[in-house]
Amino acid sequence: MNLQRAYYLLAAFYSLFPLIGLMAIFSGGGTPFAVAHLALGVLAVIGLWGYVLKRGFMNPRMWQPLAVVLAVMAVGQMLVIFILPISSIALTWMLTSSIFSVMLVIVLFHYGKRDQPLWATPVEADAAKQLAKMLDSASPLSAVHYEGEQENSVNVTKVGSQYHAKVTRRGKNGQETFERYFQYPETLVFFLEKFASISVHDFRQTALS
Repeated sequence: MNLQRAYYLLAAFYSLFPLIGLMAIFSGGGTPFAVAHLALGVLAVIGLWGYVLKRGFMNPRMWQPLAVVLAVMAVGQMLVIFILPISSIALTWMLTSSIFSVMLVIVLFHYGKRDQPLWATPVEADAAKQLAKMLDSASPLSAVHYEGEQENSVNVTKVGSQYHAKVTRRGKNGQETFERYFQYPETLVFFLEKFASISVHDFRQTALS
C-alpha cells in the first residue's frame, strides 16, 4: 500500500464519523453539543479530503482557524472529562471527538497554508508556469503598473528554490514598500495580482520595451 492510498483510506474512515454522529443524534444518543460537534466534523472532513486530493475547497483562510478551534475544543473537553462528573454518553462523545481531532488539527493547519499550488485557479496556474519559465531564463524581472495616480512597481527574483517579490506602491498619500518570499510561483502570481495589480503580461511588456 502506497502513502496516497493510505490517505484515501484514512479520509474515508474519518468520513464515517459524521454519519455515525448523525445516526446517534436521531437515535437519541446525542448531547446538547452534538450538533456543533457534527457541523465541525463535517467541515473538518471536507478539509481532510481537500488535503488528500490536493484541491482547494472553500476559502484557505478558514482552515487554520478551524484547526485552532478543534484544538481548543479537544483540550477543553479533556479538562472537562477529568474535572467534572459527566454522563457516559457525553463521555463517549468527548473522548471520541478529542482523540480523533488530533490528526485533523495537524492536517487542517497544513491545508490552510496559502503558499500551495492547490489554491491556485487554472488561470493562476498557467500564469505561474509562464512566470517560472521567465525567471529561469532571466532574473530579476521588473514590471510597473499605473492606475490613475497610483504607481505599482515590482521586482521579482528566484533565490534558490524560493521566489522573492519586492513591491513598491506610490500614490498621492505617499509610498510603501514590502517584500515577501514564496515557495511556489502560483502563490507569487496571486500575490502580485492582488497587491500590485501586475500580471505576467506586464513582465513581458517590460522585457520587450
